[in-house]
Amino acid sequence: MDWITILIATDKSFLWCNDGPIGYKEIEGVEKMLGTWNTIIKTPYIQIYSILTISEDENGVSLKMVTEPFDMNISFKNIKRIGNVLKASGSDARGMTQEMELIFENNSFSGTLTSPFMGKTTFNGKKGRGLSLSDKLEDYGEKSVQENRYWKGKWIWDVKQPEANENSEHVLVYFRRTFRAPEGVNPNLKLDITADSRYRLFVNGQSVTVGPCKGDRHVQYYETVDVSKYLVQGENVLAVMVVRYPSLEPFKEGEGGPISIWRSQSAGLFVEASLKDDTGLELESLHSGSEWKVYRHKGYRHAPKTLIKWMGGVEEVDGQGTPHNWELPDFDDSSWIPAIPFAETRGFAGNLSPWNLVPRPIPFMYEKERNFIQVTKVEERDETQARLFLQSSQPLLVPAYKKLMIEMDAGELMTGYLTVGVQGGRGSVIRMIPSECYEPEDSDPARMRNKGNREDTSGKLIGEPDVYHVAGIGNREGSAEIYEPFWFRTFRYVRLEIETNEEPLELLYANYRETGYPLDVKAQFQCSDEELNILWDLSVRTLKRCMHETYEDCPYYEQLQYSMDSRLMMLFTYLVSADDRMPRRTIADYYRSRQSDGMLQSRYPSTQPQIIPSFALYWIDMLAEHYEYNKDHDLIVTYRPAMLQLLDWYHERLTPEGIVGVTSNRYWTYFDWVTEWPFGAPPESIDRPMYLLSLMYAASLRKAAKLLRVTGWNDAASELERRADNVCNAVRNLAWSEENQLFRDLPDTEIYSQHSQIMAVLAGVVDGEEAKKLMERTLNLQKYRVSLPYSYLLIQALKKTGLQHRIFDLWDRWRVFLSQGLTTLPEMEVNPRSDCHAWSAVPLAEFPGTILGIKPEEAGFNKVIIEPQLGKLQWAKGSVATIKGIVEVDWSLNQDNFLLKAKVPEGVTALIKLPDGSERSLRGEGQFGCKLVKSDISVSLYK
Repeated sequence: MDWITILIATDKSFLWCNDGPIGYKEIEGVEKMLGTWNTIIKTPYIQIYSILTISEDENGVSLKMVTEPFDMNISFKNIKRIGNVLKASGSDARGMTQEMELIFENNSFSGTLTSPFMGKTTFNGKKGRGLSLSDKLEDYGEKSVQENRYWKGKWIWDVKQPEANENSEHVLVYFRRTFRAPEGVNPNLKLDITADSRYRLFVNGQSVTVGPCKGDRHVQYYETVDVSKYLVQGENVLAVMVVRYPSLEPFKEGEGGPISIWRSQSAGLFVEASLKDDTGLELESLHSGSEWKVYRHKGYRHAPKTLIKWMGGVEEVDGQGTPHNWELPDFDDSSWIPAIPFAETRGFAGNLSPWNLVPRPIPFMYEKERNFIQVTKVEERDETQARLFLQSSQPLLVPAYKKLMIEMDAGELMTGYLTVGVQGGRGSVIRMIPSECYEPEDSDPARMRNKGNREDTSGKLIGEPDVYHVAGIGNREGSAEIYEPFWFRTFRYVRLEIETNEEPLELLYANYRETGYPLDVKAQFQCSDEELNILWDLSVRTLKRCMHETYEDCPYYEQLQYSMDSRLMMLFTYLVSADDRMPRRTIADYYRSRQSDGMLQSRYPSTQPQIIPSFALYWIDMLAEHYEYNKDHDLIVTYRPAMLQLLDWYHERLTPEGIVGVTSNRYWTYFDWVTEWPFGAPPESIDRPMYLLSLMYAASLRKAAKLLRVTGWNDAASELERRADNVCNAVRNLAWSEENQLFRDLPDTEIYSQHSQIMAVLAGVVDGEEAKKLMERTLNLQKYRVSLPYSYLLIQALKKTGLQHRIFDLWDRWRVFLSQGLTTLPEMEVNPRSDCHAWSAVPLAEFPGTILGIKPEEAGFNKVIIEPQLGKLQWAKGSVATIKGIVEVDWSLNQDNFLLKAKVPEGVTALIKLPDGSERSLRGEGQFGCKLVKSDISVSLYK
């Protein structure tokens, strides 16, 4: 049954109707009726929770009714009392007459409500507010409260939605809602806000938040923000700017806006806000509706660019169309038009809205004011003046009909909102070009990048410009004209170009606000090899730069959440912070990306669906590793059906020989960026299956079986294990080369990649001494070698076969970055497109996991193993974040004396495995030592 709550509240000063304020003669004895009363009105159609408030002031008696689940908005008038009976009539928002009669007796009452829609309905009630609908639903859990929330705001825009012929245009629209906070009252304002496609919220000129958190066609996230601290007594304003990205199907890369930002066919802003006093009494409703005012920017244009086509290009803005200072309370918005409400949050009888409102699942992004650290190049201006401008905020004057070019260095690769402030210069053009690094003049992003030392500033910057046409308003009263592109940019260096027209321009400042996910890095690592210490720092920074509202493959070019990348970044997040909020939302994202046959998209959220069959299996890894690090039983239970449906997708495509067949040519057969595989897989894979996919499938079956066992689905687990054994046997029979003692990648070929050998070990096709010898041969392969991210799986195979000591040699592939001036880790080793790709931050997992030797022995870190690998190091120390607390390790080797100090959280037991083969148990804090003879040292260091 549907439940509806009706609330009747009193305006303490005046009651208004269509004709203005209503006043009445005093009704004798009415004081016994004053106050708040609650009831539930039951109709054949719906049950209405109600709160009635009756008050009296110098204007007479007033009666206000507020209702849930919808607001009936009845303005009562003609209030009369006869003894203990109160009668009133009024009209609702549709103009329909409503009549009410209330009979009071002590602390209770009975009544009738007569309306054309419901007829005559009787009810009983009591004194006080009673239980609200939300209070009642709390008995049935948080989900019941959330899913049954009745919103009072409306979706609003400046024109009715959807717009005709506007689906290919990017639009910038401004909204304002002014209100007064009464004198002597401490105002409280907590609001919920979201928009299609993106918004930034200001309160009295202060930027408060940006959103909504990236969602998809199934969830529209909203932010809940307490803005009370920004309010003042007197005039206030809520100001929101909204960018609308077009909804294009099929999607057009470079034209349709950022691929990672979902949008519907209609644009809109939605706000739920109620100004209250300290007692919780509503002072004014600020929900989005026709009371809001709106203005559409007349000179906002999208500029498609192929270099960052996944980001949807850049913007070009005419300052003449910008309502400067629009976010301030005293701005004159008299020429703005009322907003048009065009949609409710739900339809009638189960008809769904395009926007399924769901609370934001992750923290807000942080924003931090930052300055560039130095000027790298200047044209048309003395370099000393440019440096003074940057270092001491001394303005730079650009005369009429002149040009200025400054290139600035942020000191490290950064994600942030670029900002310039100017005065004068009407008609001038400003271009801001963010870039990752300088490149030689012959470097061509359309063909071949040629990146060298990122500290070398002798080349050119490659990037796409945001363009601003100056309005010249900055001359008035000394105010600055400010331009900031709506979306954040990624850069180490920024080129600022200014070309003036007939008026000179004064450049006041050029800076940025750093932004990103508020990752609390708790883990630490140091060792006797300074190069590894630097790699740790680069890895941490890379992870942070690739975390915003989702995990991102790279912040400069795509900002898309790919499953291969995200699986690794989730692992890194557990180890450095133990924060699983982003991992949980990522798991949920891919769950919602499901196709009808169970297959998952390779990147999500995304307005452009893409399928990579190998990538879908990383979702199983995500679930298995979330359980290993967090032991969240309920999360696995939630996703069991989808996990089985996904695995059935591969089962249904098994050939008679028992391997996964050739996948659809609608999908991308991709496994890894390999020198010999420029498109991610051997060209022969177009007409024959890759054994590698079968091996990945078998490994996923085994992981899924373990998850099913811990959640009680033992029969299903046994079935998955049987399927895994069958696939492994099939691969062994079909792919094994006796001559080469390796697994080939495809039928009837002599292609032997490291990838197939690694997955043969991890899937359990081979084990024991055979697996160890296979991995030794794998390390010697000179072709078809794994990339940096796939090296994580190589390391796991080495650990499984007892070859941990060989891991140290792999770090040489990362050491080359130290001579390249990089401040983050790139996508690949040679001429990478992206200088920041978190899938390369493998040291975040393996420095703690291998060198410190910390790993969970039991899911959830109730038990931990500490088994350090020494390599050629003399000492190492650091810590890992777990859901139980911090695990600390500090070991050193002095000649043949090994000493290890460790500390684990309360309630955690550690098994200490020393290099001499001895084992110790630890609870709390302790230190352990052993004397290593030469054979022990050689085992630990080299064997």
